[in-house]
Amino acid sequence: QVQLQESGPGLVKPSQTLSLTCTVSGGSITTNYDYWHWIRQPPGKGLECMGYIGYDGTINYNPSFKSRTSISRDTSKNQFSLQLSSVTPEDTAVYYCARETMFTFYSWGQGTQVTVSS
Repeated sequence: QVQLQESGPGLVKPSQTLSLTCTVSGGSITTNYDYWHWIRQPPGKGLECMGYIGYDGTINYNPSFKSRTSISRDTSKNQFSLQLSSVTPEDTAVYYCARETMFTFYSWGQGTQVTVSS
């Protein structure tokens, strides 16, 4: 069973860069046709897909975040990461990593709360 675990600081100051890592166990991030997503949920709002990195290394960003977002991976550690620059309090959210195959999300991390505040 594939398991995902987010890690990173819970508090980030405005204008800084938010950095999160998702560690995957029970499966490989290079498994064919798996896509590895970053999704967030601001307080009182719905889920927002930020982008993903595919099994083959291809990357796709939500245009709403593209100018501030970078997604990467480390296949040797079976991890993928998110960087969100120039954060504001509006970036306060629970951040999730998730695995998607054939347009279905099969596995989710438990989520990590990130608060942007000085």
